[in-house]
Amino acid sequence: MNSIYQDIRHTLLHGGMEEGEAKAIALLLLEKVAGLPPAKALLATGKDVACYRQTLLELTARVAEGEPVQYVIGEADFCGLTFKVTPDVLIPRPETEELVRWIEEELSTLNSQLPTPKLLDIGTGSGCIAIALAKGIEGVEVEAWDISEKALQAAKENAERNGVKVCFKQMDVLSSPLDWHPAVPPQTPTQVPPQENSFSLLVSNPPYICEEEAQDMEPNVLNHEPHTALFVPNESPLLFYRRIGELGMHLLTPGGLLFYEINRRFGREIVSLLKALGYQEIELRKDSYGNDRMVKAIKPQ
Repeated sequence: MNSIYQDIRHTLLHGGMEEGEAKAIALLLLEKVAGLPPAKALLATGKDVACYRQTLLELTARVAEGEPVQYVIGEADFCGLTFKVTPDVLIPRPETEELVRWIEEELSTLNSQLPTPKLLDIGTGSGCIAIALAKGIEGVEVEAWDISEKALQAAKENAERNGVKVCFKQMDVLSSPLDWHPAVPPQTPTQVPPQENSFSLLVSNPPYICEEEAQDMEPNVLNHEPHTALFVPNESPLLFYRRIGELGMHLLTPGGLLFYEINRRFGREIVSLLKALGYQEIELRKDSYGNDRMVKAIKPQ
């Protein structure tokens, strides 16, 4: 008799998935749905998971048809934490974990100068960056913005799930100049826009994929993840980097740090943009796959 693991794996392979990915997803489904660790999952029969069998087969069919497994199970792991994910937010990526680790390293060296750092995450989505930093840096104050009300709701639930406090605001950074109009009229004090020199660190993983790149994307990303969080116009690939860089000059304290996750195609252009805006000590860093992926810059003293 085949194990339930083999049944799931075969369904995924029949759907066109590669062997290694099929194995990993089969084990993930058995862990998240039936609570089985890998050693038990490999040998479990249908009888062993009788109360979960139908659910497992239904979820497996959805993944085999191209739906990302994170949306199917409703959560994703990031920086050792678990986040609720819905189709209203991007699935957290390993490359973004590298950005978080870089920020943590930088702040650890500045801890004596910034005993209570105040951080802003623009375009927070699921809240993964803001929440991971709030969890990983002692005494930090974290604020996070997004234009999407539904994304902010998921982010708030993730902050509660992971036991951290983050101030979330619905803000559209492209809607106006530096008069700080929020995306919705202020209703509470937490929605009042920040003042100049409010933050010691600003981080953003904004939309950065050009529309023309859609043809080269995997269908499970293109057909399921929110396009407003993915794409920028072909004619304005640095749209968000320029705007957020301008805001950083207003919002960051002198000597404050700016971090971006970037489109690997535009690393040099983003460095040049930040130089033109007046930032100093700009560093372009590659991810573990060898692609230009992260930038750090410092607002002048």
